[in-house]
Amino acid sequence: MRCRPRSNILRNKEGYPACPKSKGQGKDSMKEKWILVNKKADFRRMAEELRVDPLTARLLVNRGVDSAEKADFYLNGGLKDLPDPALLKDAAKAADLLVLALKGGRSVAVASDYDVDGLFAGQILKESLTALGFRVKVFTPNRIEEGYGLNRRIVDEAVSFGAGVLITCDNGIASVEEVAYAKELGLSVIVTDHHEPQEVGIPAADEVIDPKQPDCPYPFDGICGAVVALKLMQLLYRRLGRDENALLEKMLPYAAIATVADVMDLTEENRIIVRLGLEALSRTENEGLKALIRGQGLEGRLVTAYHIGFVLGPCFNAAGRLETVQPAQELLEAKGPAAEKLAGELILLNQERQRLTNEGLAQAESLIAGEAPEKILVVHLPDVHESVAGIIAGRLKERYHRPALVITGRGEACKGSGRSVEIYNLFERLEACAELFDRFGGHAMAAGFSLPEENIARLRTRLNDECGLSEEDLTPVVSLDAAMPPEYATPERIREWDALAPFGKGFARPLFGRSGLELQSIRVLGARRNALRLRFAGGSGQSFEGIWFGDAAVWEEFLKENYGEKAFTMLERGQTRIKIALAYQPMLHEYEGRRTVQFQILHFQPVKES
Repeated sequence: MRCRPRSNILRNKEGYPACPKSKGQGKDSMKEKWILVNKKADFRRMAEELRVDPLTARLLVNRGVDSAEKADFYLNGGLKDLPDPALLKDAAKAADLLVLALKGGRSVAVASDYDVDGLFAGQILKESLTALGFRVKVFTPNRIEEGYGLNRRIVDEAVSFGAGVLITCDNGIASVEEVAYAKELGLSVIVTDHHEPQEVGIPAADEVIDPKQPDCPYPFDGICGAVVALKLMQLLYRRLGRDENALLEKMLPYAAIATVADVMDLTEENRIIVRLGLEALSRTENEGLKALIRGQGLEGRLVTAYHIGFVLGPCFNAAGRLETVQPAQELLEAKGPAAEKLAGELILLNQERQRLTNEGLAQAESLIAGEAPEKILVVHLPDVHESVAGIIAGRLKERYHRPALVITGRGEACKGSGRSVEIYNLFERLEACAELFDRFGGHAMAAGFSLPEENIARLRTRLNDECGLSEEDLTPVVSLDAAMPPEYATPERIREWDALAPFGKGFARPLFGRSGLELQSIRVLGARRNALRLRFAGGSGQSFEGIWFGDAAVWEEFLKENYGEKAFTMLERGQTRIKIALAYQPMLHEYEGRRTVQFQILHFQPVKES
């Protein structure tokens, strides 16, 4: 990064009310606790070494990057900085097994999953092995009929295919019985996974590659299933004297998409994988990927982690959720008009998924409405499509800031998905209730399970009685990087902050806040009244533009409650001004060739004038 050092005008002395009422982006009144992240470091020295603004140095320190050396790794790290895949337990032995399989002419069956991580893990294995001369076929479970993970049908079809080796990806660590069955039928089995091992033990595969194994020496266990698969292929190419850097260059877009879509922390090597993968995505030769990028209006634009998480990734996920993963697999193999057709089909599937999600979310909220929500939300939606249960659980978690489990189906065939908050390890809590489930799996923040309908009430009671959470634990915390006045956000500084990307889980886009701002006017945007444009002034009196995305009724209620019955209407007319606290992200906004600074408003709180 380039930029001359500047004096640090921010002292982080401005305070905020601890837990005032705020509507945030939800319709219900909710308390928020605004805090200033105040990690200690020599910001001035770090800024001078990196030749950046002192606030930029603070942003890095707030994200755990507290030295120039770490910053260089995070911002400029390359392929040479990725950990050696040989550090993964059993990975070298698995590569040797595949070398022998290649020499012996043995075919490979890949047992993948139906989500984005599993899809691209399977594609990495298929393309990499095929290029070496293997005969390869990918098998995936049917989400509705079979659920997650390896099953006997896949094993039987692998044998019918003539496979000598079965490789799982993004699953397998919990498939003790299924791996044993595959071994009985004479298959060599390699498990590649990134999920937590379970109490049932490690499968008796020939080799098990999972960085979450307690005795695995790999330095970072936060990689996704696609990256674990890629590490194995990297070692195999090394063993065979093939160009592993060329392999990485080709596969990094797949690994980056999987990492972001599977909501991995964008820390350590994941930053290198995603940053380089997104760069390589612009050069990809995969016609299906290019067709989907065109279909979503992203051609010629820089594809970011946001686009992966909220535009492209959901299209791939929609296939496995609503039908089977086959259309998404076919898209990654398609060329020409077939690629365009399949991309269009995935986009339509995703639109249908969005409709089902919105309908299910409305049902869930109607069940919760009218009474204080429990600390652990367990919602039974028997008629909702099971594939959107996880998405609905995530929306409920965000809205009510508490763990949420959504269960679909009736009788003996109920299936559920859960999403959690940082303070609550969902996998451990479900494990404590293991006798209630037919099967379950996942990790601290997300899990899936199946259980009889008669156990749903018992699960709700157990989770709430034993949750150990206080109301303080469930109070949303808004972490602000600095009490930055809006005047400080110049285009040059915003470009410097944007250069810290990729942003996502574990490495959030910078968020600043300021109290005592003067709100001058508001204007409702959109036919659905789902956005607001604001004018506000900082301490210098200079006026700035803000944009807020969400139901305008939220602001109407907030202003009415804190500033009077007519506050909203008067601000629409520009007839009043009020003091307010805003949390915002400054961005460069380009319209009709003109570039201006705009502040995206994410949170707001009242300020009572003395």
